Amino acid sequence: MATIKTQNLGYPRIGKYRELKKAVEAYWRGDASLDDLKATGAALRRKHWNDQAAAGIDFIPCNDFSYYDQVLDMSLLLGNVPHRFDWDGRPVDYELMFRIARGRADNDARECCSRAPEYACEMTKWFDTNYHYIVPEFSENSQFRVSSSKVFDEFAEASALGIAATPVLIGPLTYLTIGKAIDASPGFDRFTLGEALIPAYVEILRRLSADGASRVQLDEPALCLDLSGRQRAFVEQAFAAFRKEVPELPLHVASYFGELRENLSTFLNLPVAGLHIDGVRGASELNAVYDGLRGSEKMLSLGIVDGRNIWKTDLRNALRLLEQAIEQIGPDRLIIAPSCSLLHVPVTLTQENKLDPNVREWLAFAEEKLGEISTLRDALEGANEATDKVVANEASIQSRKRSQAVRRPAVQARLAALRDRMFQRPMAFPERRALQRERLPLPLFPTTTIGSFPQTNLVRRARSRFRQGEWSEEQYETFLRLTTSDCIERQEKAGLDVLVHGEFERTDMVEYFGEQLEGFAFTQFGWVQSYGSRCVKPPIVFGDVHRPAPMTVEWARFAQSQTSKPMKGMLTGPVTILQWSFVRDDQPRQDTALQIALAIRDEAQDLERAGLPIIQIDEAAIREGMPLRQAERSAYLDWAVKAFRLASCGVANHTQIHTHMC
Repeated sequence: MATIKTQNLGYPRIGKYRELKKAVEAYWRGDASLDDLKATGAALRRKHWNDQAAAGIDFIPCNDFSYYDQVLDMSLLLGNVPHRFDWDGRPVDYELMFRIARGRADNDARECCSRAPEYACEMTKWFDTNYHYIVPEFSENSQFRVSSSKVFDEFAEASALGIAATPVLIGPLTYLTIGKAIDASPGFDRFTLGEALIPAYVEILRRLSADGASRVQLDEPALCLDLSGRQRAFVEQAFAAFRKEVPELPLHVASYFGELRENLSTFLNLPVAGLHIDGVRGASELNAVYDGLRGSEKMLSLGIVDGRNIWKTDLRNALRLLEQAIEQIGPDRLIIAPSCSLLHVPVTLTQENKLDPNVREWLAFAEEKLGEISTLRDALEGANEATDKVVANEASIQSRKRSQAVRRPAVQARLAALRDRMFQRPMAFPERRALQRERLPLPLFPTTTIGSFPQTNLVRRARSRFRQGEWSEEQYETFLRLTTSDCIERQEKAGLDVLVHGEFERTDMVEYFGEQLEGFAFTQFGWVQSYGSRCVKPPIVFGDVHRPAPMTVEWARFAQSQTSKPMKGMLTGPVTILQWSFVRDDQPRQDTALQIALAIRDEAQDLERAGLPIIQIDEAAIREGMPLRQAERSAYLDWAVKAFRLASCGVANHTQIHTHMC
């Protein structure tokens, strides 16, 4: 059998210990020089390239590293800098990059009078992930020219280390699709900018070819969206130009995050050397992909290892799918890969020594996923050691399926017993409102806040002292009670009508609840990048969710005792908890959402019994769960709203339910 190749589409850049976060923030504070920041970046890139090479990855990416965001890097490479930043056209630098991402906070009065404010560019979710990117801005006068050397420098850096890296670029279709028009006339078609954009891409590709790149990866996740005929025509136009202008450079197009559907034909017919498909979220299209590649010489990168979640790959099942691919296109055209960049998972499991060993056995982070890819390749080639790893993997998969911690009969029975009446309040809103007004004679326009107050340095230091054993539990609780009382007093002095307790005892609006619910697990170092230097450590929903005891009642009861004004009980909604966690993949997401909703329902009822007249159930992430495809959004909203109703409809008619969505 011919040697089967492996590749990685992208790697977490924050570092095993969040070294990048710390270096960037030290630079922002002025505690480190630019040279210090660059040195940290170079060390991380070197380590990550070497780790991937050691794991047996044949095609290793470069330019997936970023000090802030890969989309912003692409804008800078293309010289697409908004006018308000007063860019002089010279090569972009770090100062400009961070100004675009964060705005300028140090404008003095003279600067404010002499120029327009440099507010930061918009930030939004990268497709349906929990990563945020800096939104490109376009106008009818947008021009593009190569203005950054980053991609060329990092390719040269990898080459000097003996790594034949694959430069990764965001493709032109995706770049234009995810941006927004600024100061443009109604009906402006951003794809008319292709006449200026395509030549800039051509120049980039020519320079990479001249520098010795043997292949370039162009990421086009926009192919998984509902595209217009105009968009499909544009991507065909762009890649035809690349083939004509830079014929010697093999291009590989990566699509991920979902099925291609009506865009599949466009994708398969692009004039490129190789295609990557998401074999996890797009598994149903594999046969159509094989049919479309029959008679072609294109390479197929099959994303068989999930780059979006943290569960071990079922290697037996993956081998079966890979063997089918080999039957269809042959081993010499197959590349084994993760479904997408590994940016969306933590770096490594190696330091998670406090995690439940049973749960740990079921997980794979970025480093472990690279091992899975190599094991699959070796197993297909008949290596004995790989066979042993497959057997061990099968034991882990079966252990998870059989675990009593995963499947709890009582939770399953409660889910099965749900009835329509549990998703509705007993009275209609007008009748409820009359009862609620009678209970709470508030002003016509009552005032309140969203809920949480700032986690100040004082609060963070107190929490650190408690966790490190410097403070006893009694000392820490005394501090929290004093801080909560002060927060309530401030609100009363401000004249607010409905108060909150400030949530100083909570580290995070999801983690706090997950830590008190069964079915959740937490890592020590499972950080992933959310945006810029901000990293989050998502909980892991590994099993049926159950609330063993009240979670917020004592703090709510204490807070209400500090004031005669109405106090809100503060809860996080089921969809937000779901969205901001790594979720089990062995049952539908809506079932997990309903399990969480039952736990929140129980908590809401307990808050009501404790005397709280208002309960706020926040669903800050409900819109983030929207599927990429329009046709699937109605079904999602049906079960998401159902989960919120289940969580909120167990209280009496005289209790107000509030929510916060953003």
